[in-house]
Amino acid sequence: MSRSRVPPIVGGADAEDPAKLRLGGMALRNGLLVHGPTHWAAAVRDKDGEILVASGGKPSLGGGATERVPGLRGVTKLAEAMTVIPLVKRALPAAKLPMQDLRTLGVMAAAALCGQAIRAAGARTVVRESAVGMVSCVPALFALSRGDLASYHGVEHKSIAAYEQDGDAGEADKEHDRCGSNLVAPMLGAAAVGTVAVRRAGLRGPAADAVVALGSAAVAVEVFAWSERNDGTRLSRTLRRPGFEIQRLVGTREPTEEQLEVGRAALGEILRVEEGGEAAPGLRSSQEAD
Repeated sequence: MSRSRVPPIVGGADAEDPAKLRLGGMALRNGLLVHGPTHWAAAVRDKDGEILVASGGKPSLGGGATERVPGLRGVTKLAEAMTVIPLVKRALPAAKLPMQDLRTLGVMAAAALCGQAIRAAGARTVVRESAVGMVSCVPALFALSRGDLASYHGVEHKSIAAYEQDGDAGEADKEHDRCGSNLVAPMLGAAAVGTVAVRRAGLRGPAADAVVALGSAAVAVEVFAWSERNDGTRLSRTLRRPGFEIQRLVGTREPTEEQLEVGRAALGEILRVEEGGEAAPGLRSSQEAD
C-alpha cells in the first residue's frame, strides 16, 4: 500500500521514515481518538465489551496555508484538532470524553473559583499568575487519576510509537516525545508573563485575556516544534523534561491487553482511511472494521 508523505505537524522534524503518516491522538475515557493528516478515527469499548469504531474527514481551518507562519500555525492546528471532538461524539455516541464526568466538571468549577480568588488577593505578578496556572491544571490531573483515562493515554502513546517503530504496542514506552504534556510548562510560563505584561500595558477585559491565551498557546507550540527539530540536544531534553515527568508520574499508566486491543482498532482504522479507504461515518464493530 502506498502512503503519502506528510509535512511535519506545526513545523516539527520529519519522522525517521518519510513514508510514515504523521499521527497524533487523544485519550478517551473508554478508548482512543487518532488524528491523521486528513482524517480522524476513534475506537471505544462499550458497556457490553464490544469495540466500536468510527472515522471521518478532518475539518480544515487553513492549517495548510499557515504551516509556515510561526505562532499562527500552532493555534490553527490546535483549533483543527478541537473541531474533531464534536464529530467524534456524533459518530460514536458511546465515546466518553476526558472531562465527561460530573466530578471532574465540579473540580473544574472549583479550580476556576480558586483561580479568581488568587487573582483577587493582590496585584497580578508572575508568581501569582503561575499559581493560577497550576490550579488550572488540577482538573486534568483529577481526570487522569480516575477510571481508565491514564491507561488509554498510555495506549495512545504505545500504539503510535509501535506504528512509527514497526514494533509491538505492548513493548513500546508509555511516554512519547510528541505528547501534549510538553505544551504545559511553556504555555503556563508564557501565560503568566503575558498576563502581567498586558496588565502593565493598561489592557483589560476579555479581549486582552483572549490575546494572552492565544499567544501562550502559540509560544508553547513553537517551543514544542523547536524541541522536535532539535531532538537530542541538551536544551530540547530540558524543555521536554516537565512533560515527560507529567506523563511518567500521573499522565499515563500501563494499559491492559484489552485496552491495547482498542488502540489497535483505532490505529487500523486511521491507516485504512488515510490510505484511501472509505471513512466510517457511523458505528462499526472492530470485526467489521477489519
